[in-house]
Amino acid sequence: MTRVFRRECHRVLDSERTTIQGADGMLMVLQLAMAGVNKQEYGDFGVALSEVLAAWKYFLLDKLQLSHNDIPLPQNYDLIRKEYDCFLKRTNTVDLIDVFIMFKELRLNEDPEEPLTAMQLFQFFIGEKESLDKIESLPVCPATPSNKAGICSPQIQRVVRRVFCSYLGLLVNCKNDLALVYTLDNPNRSLGHIAFTDLRHAACTNASSLFLTVTSFVRAIQLGGKGYAPPESHPLRKHIKGLSEFLNFVDQCQDILGETPNPREAGSKLVSSIRAALVKGRSGGDPVYLAAEDTANSLKERIGQIHTTQNQSVVGTGISPARPKAYAINHSTAYGGRETVKVLMALLDEEALAPPCRNKAELLSEDHAILNGSAGACLLTLYKSPEAPTGSSPKPLLNRVLNQQEHVKSKVVRPTIRSQFACTYKEDELPLNRVLEFPSASQLPTCAHPAPKRTISLHASVEEECDSPGMDNRLKEATNLRCEGPGQSALGEHSGNAWKQAGGKGTQPEQLRRATGTSKRKLANRECAEHGKEENQPPQKRPPAKAPAGGLGKRSSKAAGKKLIAGQGKLTGFFRL
Repeated sequence: MTRVFRRECHRVLDSERTTIQGADGMLMVLQLAMAGVNKQEYGDFGVALSEVLAAWKYFLLDKLQLSHNDIPLPQNYDLIRKEYDCFLKRTNTVDLIDVFIMFKELRLNEDPEEPLTAMQLFQFFIGEKESLDKIESLPVCPATPSNKAGICSPQIQRVVRRVFCSYLGLLVNCKNDLALVYTLDNPNRSLGHIAFTDLRHAACTNASSLFLTVTSFVRAIQLGGKGYAPPESHPLRKHIKGLSEFLNFVDQCQDILGETPNPREAGSKLVSSIRAALVKGRSGGDPVYLAAEDTANSLKERIGQIHTTQNQSVVGTGISPARPKAYAINHSTAYGGRETVKVLMALLDEEALAPPCRNKAELLSEDHAILNGSAGACLLTLYKSPEAPTGSSPKPLLNRVLNQQEHVKSKVVRPTIRSQFACTYKEDELPLNRVLEFPSASQLPTCAHPAPKRTISLHASVEEECDSPGMDNRLKEATNLRCEGPGQSALGEHSGNAWKQAGGKGTQPEQLRRATGTSKRKLANRECAEHGKEENQPPQKRPPAKAPAGGLGKRSSKAAGKKLIAGQGKLTGFFRL
């Protein structure tokens, strides 16, 4: 079918250099068409992978005119189909379904009727294994065996082979934009996403293909005339170095094509030039180096086989010597390289018949800049215009987390009112008012050097005795006594009588004095706790009490030997409190 199409395509097409998009190329073009429609309808150039795969199946059934009633209609399908057809027409390409449809019209009486059915072609596109075994008429390009092929990943091998065929296809069809996408920055020429976007915008402005836009711009810069040179503000001015390198390499390939009459020799030189450009600066064990070696050997071998087959065949491709002149890149390909162009077109037709990639997600998201070692992008991202920075884009998650932590820390460590003793606090600690004797659970001492707490040591027997109800009653009776005389003896006498009336013994005044002081301090502490004063105020120092005359209130070794009146020491301590 492809041979009949290539032989008779001048009857239905304007150009005889029209190239064929294979199954993988058709899926990529459909993805770009869907993203373009979303850009027109919703303002965002992008499409989900699930939507592409769902539309892919419906698109195949619809174009092959098979039943698709059980499959839902994709959104904006009419616009997608129109955009897809416009892309093919603009790039001077057709897909395999177009070849299948035109075969009935182009075939002659001696040609077979239908070597392939529509359902078989559909199964071939979706990658069913059974259909691949049934199709025997599709020529398969043999691969040269190599013991190093297992080292290269399938993605690198696929990308390297696509770059080789894209360079050869650009020599045949200069309007093929996908061929320029794969070759513009391979090898690395510093023509990344921004350069491709500027080139695509310039091509839309000039209503021309990408390659012709590069050619016209670089030629105008090289001429340097006032009427030809683009203005300094032209967006492609900053990419002139890389564009010149790309165009010079294509010119070298065109010279080989026009100066070498033997198609096998010319094809071998072209493949060797592309291989040398890709492996330049790489070591022998590099995956790209190994993939380029295998691909170059495979293509050289297949070019020789095609040339031998065409010489033995009676039926040619139908390309006349004069017609390619209008569609050629230069005059060399029109006259000297006519036979070589026939061989290259047959080679590209076979590449379009290669089985589709089974991993569609990997195919649509593979990095086409993997060969030059830079962080490139997939085809969809490359066609999407880079957004200008507005300053409102979300920051990375790490920056947002760090900013939030600083915000929380600034709230916790806020300026506080410090006392005159703030120098004793640590910098990272919040100062409290003071270290209390009985702090609450929510207020703990945070001073660097807290003062020691005062402890009251009492005998267990005295505490038990002063806490009992009988002792409290006896203390009340003792406090109700009055002093009848100004002398110390009268006070002591009434005190002693009160102690005797309370049932005390002569050996108890000193113990009772201690118990009374302890009990009063406990009562004072309880009263302060009830009024909430002890929580927030430091304990007050008691002023030193003056000892009564005679030194009866002093606790010393001298006073220990004196004989006191019963109850005198107890009441003296009580009134001192």
